[in-house]
Amino acid sequence: MVNEVQHIFIVGSKGIPGAYGGYETFVDKLTEYHQDDARFKYHVACKSDKNDDFEYHGARCFNVKVPNIGAAQAIYYDVEAIKQCIKYIQKHNIQHPIVYCLACRIGPFARGFQKKIHKLGGVFYVNPDGHEWLRAKWPLPVRKYWKYSEQHMVKHADLLVCDSKNIETYIQSSYAQYKPNTTFIAYGAEIRRSKLADDDEKFLNWLKEKNLKSKEYYLVVGRFVPENNYETMIREFMLSKTDKSFALITNVNQSFLNELKKKTGFDKDPRIKFVGTVYDQELLMKIREKAYGYFHGHEVGGTNPSLLEALASSDLNLLLDVGFNKEVGEDSAIYWSKEKGNLAATIERADMMTDGEVKALAEASTRRIIDAYSWQFISNEYARVWKNVK
Repeated sequence: MVNEVQHIFIVGSKGIPGAYGGYETFVDKLTEYHQDDARFKYHVACKSDKNDDFEYHGARCFNVKVPNIGAAQAIYYDVEAIKQCIKYIQKHNIQHPIVYCLACRIGPFARGFQKKIHKLGGVFYVNPDGHEWLRAKWPLPVRKYWKYSEQHMVKHADLLVCDSKNIETYIQSSYAQYKPNTTFIAYGAEIRRSKLADDDEKFLNWLKEKNLKSKEYYLVVGRFVPENNYETMIREFMLSKTDKSFALITNVNQSFLNELKKKTGFDKDPRIKFVGTVYDQELLMKIREKAYGYFHGHEVGGTNPSLLEALASSDLNLLLDVGFNKEVGEDSAIYWSKEKGNLAATIERADMMTDGEVKALAEASTRRIIDAYSWQFISNEYARVWKNVK
């Protein structure tokens, strides 16, 4: 007899609650929006040294201990987590389980895991993430491993849930020989405003401490890595004649910062301010809302969380002109290229926009998120996929 409840085992995020990142936010929101839906039971792997399972948003969170083995930790974590999922499915005789693996880190093990999951009457789903093998932070041998791993994850997945149409097209064309079964479900975003008032002391103190003024700064929020084009954004900002500031919210990597300093001399431009990280989500939302404009320079990966959050919160969004970003922003943003002088000119044009022009773009970007990227919409899309498994 088939159980009515669909069990979904999620592997590959660092866990919930508390960990901060794209996958972690996704799992947090998915379980939150489905916590009162009796059709689904989630089991979420969490990277932790603790022993006990615990409940969060109605999900069973199980801990996976990972030894300190450097770069191989992520691979070990996913492998160990899937082993635990298989044991639990066997022990509790769970019918038609879904094992959903986020990212393509464990390609060499994919075939073996798929066979074991099939034997238990389950399916193996994969979220392929972005082009991990293109990221500049990885040395060449590691990049080769990511590409090899991706190939085998695609080959042995029963379904690939792509969070970007560009990624789905790439999977279908690059791995046509495997006839991959794919679907597109985007990442989500909050569409509400910050709970902090414009004159909230926490926000005003932050502005004062960072020497910034409301609506008088451009903003970027993201990981401090070369493929997010910090060098281009800083260089072009310095080239522009804007009298606004450029606030960079990022976890600074000292060697990359020194390299940027050497290449651009940004430390001599008082407009450029590295302001550290902000983990208070309400404050971060308010900082986005009160920026004059938001820069997005990501060119690797699928639907980027920080881009969705910016489109939902910031009035004016200036995005690098690549497929991933255009797919999300459509006509609700302004686009720039890496060609010398292009972003500088775009900044100067943005400075001259009327209130009406800015308002029209702000309304269009919020509408774009509501229509295609709200967490309610995304969780409904996943419910549709989960229901198809029997």
